[in-house]
Amino acid sequence: MKFERDSPDGRNSFTGYGEGYVQVSGQRHVASLVVAGDRVIADWPAASVEALRADHFAAILELAPEIVLLGTGAAFRFPDAALLAPLYRAGIGVEVMDTPAACRTYNILLGEGRNVVAALIVP
Repeated sequence: MKFERDSPDGRNSFTGYGEGYVQVSGQRHVASLVVAGDRVIADWPAASVEALRADHFAAILELAPEIVLLGTGAAFRFPDAALLAPLYRAGIGVEVMDTPAACRTYNILLGEGRNVVAALIVP
């Protein structure tokens, strides 16, 4: 699916996604990544929900978002709750959904001016 809307205020937004990729502000990514309004962490090492580790969330904590959208790939899969505990303790909201839904939700929240981060597993 391809989106045509421009990034709000020049911030990173999803401009497309499909099987095996997401597109951020026109740039295609074929591996897992973290997207915030002002930066993209393209080397996020989470290849699957099963491979998630606590240290994968350290970079997200440093961004201090209001909410994190965890995209779990093509299908919804909830990770071990203990992995998300540091985010909850920091007062950060977490929503888990499939990666396409996370892309759409991120754009909506970004458009509302929310401090949102999408951590996406791209299979």
